[in-house]
Amino acid sequence: MSDRFLQLHTLTSYAASLLNRDDAGFAKRMPFGGATRTRISSQCLKRHWRTADDEHALGRIPAGDGEAPMAVRSRRTFEKHVFEPLRAGGVPEDVAEAVTHGILEELLGESKKAQAARKKAEEEEEESGSVDVRTKQVTVIGRPEVDYLRQVAEEIARGAGDAKAAKAAMKERFKDRQFRQNLQRVGAGLDAALFGRMTTGDVLSRTDAAIHVAHAFTVHEGQFETDYFSAIDDLQEVRETGSGHINTAELASGLFYGYVVVDLPLLVSNLTGCARRDWEAADPDGRQLAAEVVRRLVHLMATVSPGAKLGATAPYAHAHLVLAEAGNGQPRTLANAFLDPVPARGALASAFAALDHHLHELDAMYGATERRVAAMGPTDALEKALGGGRLSNLADVAGWAASRVQGA
Repeated sequence: MSDRFLQLHTLTSYAASLLNRDDAGFAKRMPFGGATRTRISSQCLKRHWRTADDEHALGRIPAGDGEAPMAVRSRRTFEKHVFEPLRAGGVPEDVAEAVTHGILEELLGESKKAQAARKKAEEEEEESGSVDVRTKQVTVIGRPEVDYLRQVAEEIARGAGDAKAAKAAMKERFKDRQFRQNLQRVGAGLDAALFGRMTTGDVLSRTDAAIHVAHAFTVHEGQFETDYFSAIDDLQEVRETGSGHINTAELASGLFYGYVVVDLPLLVSNLTGCARRDWEAADPDGRQLAAEVVRRLVHLMATVSPGAKLGATAPYAHAHLVLAEAGNGQPRTLANAFLDPVPARGALASAFAALDHHLHELDAMYGATERRVAAMGPTDALEKALGGGRLSNLADVAGWAASRVQGA
C-alpha cells in the first residue's frame, strides 16, 4: 500500500526582518510553552509559495502543450477577464455588464439580501454612469473556469438583442445541467487544488485543501527590536535642520520551525478528478503532475522567504534543515519538540538536539516513520533522526518526497 501522507518539516533562521505583520504593524506573535514566539501565518507562507517565480514555481509546471493553469484570486476577476474582454471585442457596455452581473448572481449563490444590495448598486451605477462588476470578497476562480465563462458570455452577448435579454439568457444557461457539468469539469486551477477553496453556491466545486500548512514559529522566545529611522530631504535648504520623516518599525529575528502535511490521495484526486479512494489507479499523467507539485513544494519551503519590508531588510534565507517523512498513519507535528523554548544562544544546535530527542521518543512510543533529512550546521545532533542513515541534499529529499506520490 502506498503512503497516504507526506510530512515536511523545516528549520530556517532569519535576522533583522519583519516577515509577517499584524494589524498594528508589529511582528505576529503566539504564546507557546509559556513563552511568546514570533510567528508567520500559514496564509503568508502559502501566498509566497504560490506566487514564487523561479525555477521551482508552481505556475511553471508543464502540462500538455503549456503550463498547469493556476487560479485567479481577486475581487476584480470578472471585471478584468469577462467584462473588459467583452467590451474590447465590441459588445455594447450595457450588454457586457448585464451578462457579467448574470454570471456573478448565479455563480456565487447570492442571497436575497445580497441581490437587493446589488440591484441598488446597479441603480446607482446607472445614475453615476459607472460600472462595477467586482465581487464583495476575493474569489478563487480557476483560469479554465474563467475562460469557459467568458466564452459562454460572449456567445450569449452576441446573440441577445439587449441587456435584459442577455441577462435572462445567462440565467437560463446556468439552469442547463450540461453547462454546469462542463463548468465543474474544466477545473479550479492548480493552486486551488493544492490549498483548497470555499464556494458559496452549488455551481462551482468546493475543493478541500490537499496541502495543510501550519503557522511557523520561533523555537525560542521571541526576539524583538524597535528600529528608529529617518528620511532626509535632499532638497532642504542649508538653514533647515532635521529630517523630512521620522518613524519606527519593529524588527525580529529567530529560528523558525515550519510544518506542512500533504494528503497524497486528495492531492491526486484534486488534480485528476478521480475518487480519493481510487488515487493509486489514477491517470499516470495526473500522478506525475502531483509528484512534480510535491518536488517543487519541498524546494519552495526551503528557499522562498516570506517578508514585509523586503527593500529595507532583505530577509532572504535558506532552511538549515528539511526533514521529510512518509507513512499511512495520522500525521503529527514535531512542534512539541520546542514546547520548552530552546536557548537563544546556540539555538540551531539546541534545536537539532531537541528535534532529534523528540523524534526518538515518538519512534519508541508509536513506531518509526520512513524519512529523509537534508541539513547543514551541527548535524551530529541528528543521529536519531537519521535512523542510522546519512544526510541527503535538498534535491535528493525533494526527489524522494515526489516518489512517494507514485508509490516508488
